[in-house]
Amino acid sequence: MRECVEQLKGKLVVSCQALPDEPLHSSFIMGRMALAAKEGGAMGIRANTREDIREIRSQADLPVIGIVKRDYEDCPVYITPTMKEVEELMDVKPEIIALDATGRLRPGGLTLDAFFGQLKETYPEQLWMADCSTIEEAVHADELGFDFIGTTMVGYTEQSEGDRVEENDFEIIREIIARVKHPVIAEGNIDTPEKAKRVIELGAFCVVVGSAITRPQLITKAFAQKLL
Repeated sequence: MRECVEQLKGKLVVSCQALPDEPLHSSFIMGRMALAAKEGGAMGIRANTREDIREIRSQADLPVIGIVKRDYEDCPVYITPTMKEVEELMDVKPEIIALDATGRLRPGGLTLDAFFGQLKETYPEQLWMADCSTIEEAVHADELGFDFIGTTMVGYTEQSEGDRVEENDFEIIREIIARVKHPVIAEGNIDTPEKAKRVIELGAFCVVVGSAITRPQLITKAFAQKLL
C-alpha cells in the first residue's frame, strides 16, 4: 500500500465527489469522472463513500483517499466523524483514509486524540490523512502520528474563518511544511494549474483539486458571473 501511494509524490489528485443535492450525485458518474481524471493525468483520486470508491476502482486503477461525509446532530465534524464511517471505508480499503483533524469534538464528545488512538489500535496498517484548518492543528496531527497532513479545512471552521490556503503565496502551507515531519497534502481553493504547480514547488507531497475540475455547476457559475 505504501509503495502504491509513493506514485502520488509531486502529482495531482482529483477529488471526485457529488453530494445528494448536487446534479452529478451518482456512483456511476463519479466512476466516469475518475476515469476522465485519470485520462487527463491525475495520479490519485479523493472520493466520498464506499459505493463511489467501489465504482471508481472499477474504472480507474489509482490510489484513493477515501472519506465518508455524514452529518450528526449538534456536531460540526462531518468528514469521517466516527468509527462507523471508518468501518464502511474498510469494506473497500482505500489506500488512505482522511478524517477531520480539527480541534472540534466528534459525535459523543470524543476528542481527536481519543478517536485517532482507537483507529491506530484497530487498523494499525492503514494510512491516515489529517484534514486540518490551522497550523496548530496540523502540528498536533503530526505529533499524533497521522501519515499525511492536509490543509483541507482551512477557511471552513470557526477557528480558520476568513483564511484561504493560497493567500500570501501559500503562507499556511509553507509554515506547515516547515513545522511537521510527515508529508503535507495541499488541498483547498487550489483552482488553477499555476497554483497546483506552486504548492509542489514549495514542498507539498501532492496536491488535491476538486471543484475546479469536477463540479461543473460551480465552473459554469464562474463563467456566467463574468458576463453579468
